[in-house]
Amino acid sequence: MHHPPQPWYRPHQPQQQVPDNPYAPGGYTPPEPPPRRRRFGKGSLIAMVVALSLLAASGWVYALVDGPWNRSAAPVADKAPGPSATPTPSRGPAVRTPVPVRVPTSEELNAGRAAGDATAWIADDRTDLPRRSVKLYPLWIVGDTVVQAGYEKVTARRLSDGTEAWSVPLPASVCEAPANPTPDGKIVVVYKSDRNWTGNRCNQLQMIDLRTGKAGWRKKLTETGSMDGTIMVNSAISGGTLAIVQSMRAAAYRVDTGGKLYDIPLENPGKCYPDNVAGGPRLVVGSTCAINVDRGKSYHQLRELDPRTGKVRWRYRTQPGWSVGKMLSVDPVVFTSYHHKELTADWRVVALKPGGKLRVTIDARPKGFAYCADAGDSGGNMQMCPGTAVGKDIVFLGGTDRVGGYSLDTGKLVWGVKSSVGTLHPLRPDGGAFALVYEAPTDEEPGKITRFGPGGVDTKKQVLRHPVTARATERRMLAGRLAYANGRIVIAPSGVSGNDADHQARMLSFAPGT
Repeated sequence: MHHPPQPWYRPHQPQQQVPDNPYAPGGYTPPEPPPRRRRFGKGSLIAMVVALSLLAASGWVYALVDGPWNRSAAPVADKAPGPSATPTPSRGPAVRTPVPVRVPTSEELNAGRAAGDATAWIADDRTDLPRRSVKLYPLWIVGDTVVQAGYEKVTARRLSDGTEAWSVPLPASVCEAPANPTPDGKIVVVYKSDRNWTGNRCNQLQMIDLRTGKAGWRKKLTETGSMDGTIMVNSAISGGTLAIVQSMRAAAYRVDTGGKLYDIPLENPGKCYPDNVAGGPRLVVGSTCAINVDRGKSYHQLRELDPRTGKVRWRYRTQPGWSVGKMLSVDPVVFTSYHHKELTADWRVVALKPGGKLRVTIDARPKGFAYCADAGDSGGNMQMCPGTAVGKDIVFLGGTDRVGGYSLDTGKLVWGVKSSVGTLHPLRPDGGAFALVYEAPTDEEPGKITRFGPGGVDTKKQVLRHPVTARATERRMLAGRLAYANGRIVIAPSGVSGNDADHQARMLSFAPGT
């Protein structure tokens, strides 16, 4: 029997009534929505910097906050296999000695596999960290390894079993890393000028060959003042070109040698300043223009550059009062945009044609989708927007209780699925309007990967079910960093705590069992 497309279903049985879902029977009380987050991107900071610099030639400080779904504290994990410590009563105040959280082994996770469950591996890292939150950067899958930068090193692990393949130590903490390496597997990470907690700069470049684990050239970014300061930088790689935005200037370098290729030109000098960059198949530079204390008069500009020469291929300008947020894809060009007053509470998805002309604007708010799956926009790398994936003609959006696909031609919802119990995170397109979706574990269900498409829950197909013994560890990672290749998913937190009592694993991976 043929079922016509019906966009709003819950994927879990038995079905219960949810808002906007006329196809499920009653009995459901919706969860409390997360608090609205008013977050400024880097554009607003540039506006404040310029306004202040006109009055007093002072520098500026930019604070970065990042997180996977930016919830409150991670859920309390179930007890991991192994012994636990019991506090001993004391008559007087005692000095607390944190008991490190025990991370289960891969063998323990796989011992609880049921028939058909995925096989798992888990990777731990007992590097002594400072007692603060330490950010972890994107996962890069290169050859038979998965690589990640975090704190003072870049580490590769074998995809087959999670064992460490190589590690490159750095003199200070990583502060920026591109979303993707070069086609031949080279990356350039940016690390701090020293190990001090305050007063340092994000100005040291290190090239690493991810296929061999060999460190290449090192370079220090040049800065002459607040216009090219390095309190914070943003970077991207396209082809063999590394583009870096530092404060309100940008330049391009050769990844293989570190040699400078060109300065990314300022357009309308004094009016437009680069603020971010995105890479991959295309090199796209964002700029904030007509900077004014009244942000309703400012606008944002995107330019595609030839990565080798810097020649501008096209320009796109937003309406006044609107900023470009995160780049979801550079081919096709799809990005988020938000209004200067309501910020990420008033946002859109915008797609451009190959020549930079507007293709479609999508408002996903009526269907309950939150900006970057409720992660907000705290500035930082332009290509860090969790809960999104883009196909040739469709953009997939996820969130704490829903996932769906919107047409990049019509702007209409093609399909959607609701769930009252877990986070749904699109991983990648899987043929036409279909997508592979990561379903994060809940209190009762392990994590899994499913396939959805037009027709919603009628098309649901379970691709991979994770063992229940991994549920507690997987939940603590909050889908912070995800990578998927050849049927294997790798999950990592977006950051780790330097507090031993709150220790967590670095990576967790699942693949079809044998």
